[in-house]
Amino acid sequence: MKKTLLILSLTVAGLGGCAAYRPSPLDAKPRFPDRVPHLVVQSARMPLPELATHRFDPSDGLDMTETAMLAVANNPQLKLARDEAGIARAQAFAAGLLPDPQLSLTRDFPTHGAAGNTSAFALGLSYDVNALLTRSAVKNAAQAAQRQTDLNLLWQEWQTVGQARLLFVRNLGQQQLLAVLQQERALLLSRYRRTQQALAQGNFTLDAANAGLAALQTLDTSINDLARQMSGNRHELNALLGLAPDRPIHLVGEARLPPLEEAGIKSAMEQIGERRPDLLALQAGYESQEQRFRQAVLAQFPALNIGLSRARDTSGLYTQGFGISLSLPIFNRNRGNIAIEQATRRRLHDEYRMRINSAAADIARILEDQKLLEKQLQNVESGVDALARAAKNAQSALDAGNIDALAYTSLRTAWLAKQAEAITLKQTLLEQRVALLTLIGGELPVWNKKD
Repeated sequence: MKKTLLILSLTVAGLGGCAAYRPSPLDAKPRFPDRVPHLVVQSARMPLPELATHRFDPSDGLDMTETAMLAVANNPQLKLARDEAGIARAQAFAAGLLPDPQLSLTRDFPTHGAAGNTSAFALGLSYDVNALLTRSAVKNAAQAAQRQTDLNLLWQEWQTVGQARLLFVRNLGQQQLLAVLQQERALLLSRYRRTQQALAQGNFTLDAANAGLAALQTLDTSINDLARQMSGNRHELNALLGLAPDRPIHLVGEARLPPLEEAGIKSAMEQIGERRPDLLALQAGYESQEQRFRQAVLAQFPALNIGLSRARDTSGLYTQGFGISLSLPIFNRNRGNIAIEQATRRRLHDEYRMRINSAAADIARILEDQKLLEKQLQNVESGVDALARAAKNAQSALDAGNIDALAYTSLRTAWLAKQAEAITLKQTLLEQRVALLTLIGGELPVWNKKD
């Protein structure tokens, strides 16, 4: 009986190291940071080297890199992903723990019987041996799953950086485009007012005046559509940065990326499986599945449970012994789980091959499209320069009275429209290079002017 009390005392003492429960109530009200400067961004925790070495100072506005840094630090979806990574780390910790033994105790008290009968007890201690056999596979699978979660988090951070850069580029391009459209509207409005004066004097036809009004209204529609796009872009950026929807953000600086070095990008494509976190995460997931498959194979062997017992019957006779239980693998033999894990491993193998091929195809498509866009941009910029010279000459001709205001305004309008086309092409080029930054897995190989 003293041994029984000793075991129970040790069990109670072990419970003293258990975790305690503390409630964590929910807050039903929306909470956002008051101001951007109050946020602390730790550069050392940034997912890319170019972010880690950049100084974060939002007091003078956010440049493209600072916008990406703030997104990594404060994006709500990334906070949830980091919570998921914490769960994976806890699961890996749990998988590495040894299983606890099982202790059982029963007591019987005689109610009728011969004199001298005493109470009976049975004390048993058992252990599941199969848990030890599969522990290595379970632990390795959980550790690989943790690496997969951490790499998926890194990939999500890269995508968040890319989205922040993309919204920055769009905001910059939309502001430039809006400035051009407003210049064009001022010209059209001035032209329309002059046509109205000429119409009142009988020097202009009604159809020509109405055509000017239609052009002005069409341009107003374009400006209104662009204003809505800019508003949506600002709200999307605020949500990405984890800021209140009405919180103004002051974006500063340019969004410039140098010309690409195609040979370097193609070389990086060959190593994309070693660079991209999502592909590395798939590799870790495949390794985790390999361990689950191994665990299922080990589980087909007979389940073994051994234990020791100590007992006393009502007559006062003490006994001690051992027990062994062994499953008989006759019908099941864990064949179903083995088939499931094997099929899952095949699917992950095919998924990895598909993803790595898709990544290479996406990069090749953007590279090809970049060549076309750069050629188009060169042609459009040549047109902008030609129309700029023509507009300058037209201004001199207008001052000399050699052309009328209608011809001059039409030429100026064409020049502004060509500028808007150039801005749109530049924005598309930058957006594709931002996407390429994420797809290639790091900074883009670019031409070095010193070479």
